[in-house]
Amino acid sequence: MSVGETAATDERSAITSSLADLDARAVTDELLGRLEQTLGVDEGAVLLLDGAGRQLVAYASRGLEEEVLQGTRVPLGRGFAGRVAAERRPIVIAEVGPDVVVNPLLLRKGLRTMLGVPMVASGRLVGVLHVGTREQREFSDDEIAVVQLAADRMAVTIVADRSISERHAARIMQRSLLPTRIPDVDGLEIATRFVAAESFGVGGDWYDAFPLPGGDLGFVIGDVAGHGLQAAVVMGRIRSVVRAYALEHHSPADVLQRVDAKFHHFEPDEMATLMYARLDADLGRMTIANAGHLPPTLMVPGRGTVLLDVPRDPPICVVPDLTRTDLTFDFDVGAVLVLYTDGLVERRDEPLDDRLELLRRTLEPGSAEQIAAAVMDSLIGSRPVDDDTAVLVIARR
Repeated sequence: MSVGETAATDERSAITSSLADLDARAVTDELLGRLEQTLGVDEGAVLLLDGAGRQLVAYASRGLEEEVLQGTRVPLGRGFAGRVAAERRPIVIAEVGPDVVVNPLLLRKGLRTMLGVPMVASGRLVGVLHVGTREQREFSDDEIAVVQLAADRMAVTIVADRSISERHAARIMQRSLLPTRIPDVDGLEIATRFVAAESFGVGGDWYDAFPLPGGDLGFVIGDVAGHGLQAAVVMGRIRSVVRAYALEHHSPADVLQRVDAKFHHFEPDEMATLMYARLDADLGRMTIANAGHLPPTLMVPGRGTVLLDVPRDPPICVVPDLTRTDLTFDFDVGAVLVLYTDGLVERRDEPLDDRLELLRRTLEPGSAEQIAAAVMDSLIGSRPVDDDTAVLVIARR
């Protein structure tokens, strides 16, 4: 090994050693400091790609702390950092000037030469790391490799840390959005179940039950497409919107139609299945509308148990300007309605029709709690769920 190769190896070792026990923020700050010492640069900064994938946002810095304090943003493809991100390759600016940077802080700090490298983890762009000096200088291939090595380590650590943080945040949000108080109404029993698929990430499943003006009751079951924090956030938005429209419109179809219009306009890339039922104050009639959700199960004394044939309109945010459909039916004394998400019945190794039939056969007369327990025992049992599972049992007594 030559002297130059030995020096380059020593630089790389000095950059990445002893970082195993640090979190993402500490790793980033530590590596920026090591780059400053090892390469003799005057500044180092990390900008991360935002959730929309359109801008880089200042995350950490040494020598350019104002970038972070002032919330600097750089559009993807514009300026120095934006170009590094767009092209996903190291770029060196031999002479910093207003024609090559969009952040005036870089000019005010008197930077002359800059090196930027992309931060990539598992093939996905995470952000940009750049370093700079106030004196004009050249960056050797080995120095560029050292900065890239630091960027790679930062990217992996940030993604891992973000994944853990988002999972915790999503689970907290999901649980906080489930109703803490179920309506207590004479002649009606309501039982709920919610099982989180911890090892597969947070889904967008939820249920809801709430009183309405005049004594009516609203019941909701839904599932947002996707997993993670984004699914939990969308779930929260849909829940709030359904509640708001339910106060203003009696027809469940009208409520879902307005929810659909709202998401088509503001969040057209999201999708969710959703079922909303409204039970009259006298408990005798129920009206239900279905946006792409699996059919509920209805048990009626003397008439057996069926998968209720609710018109299955498309999910939310799939077909614009859709006129949705209601189904109204008698909810007699002794009737039981079971709403659920697909985590209850969908299994990779079993036909869906067989699982739906198992659910139908499981329902037997009993209290709402007994029925909920029997459903979970029969369809979940001792097998961990692959997807979040929500169940809502409504029984008239």
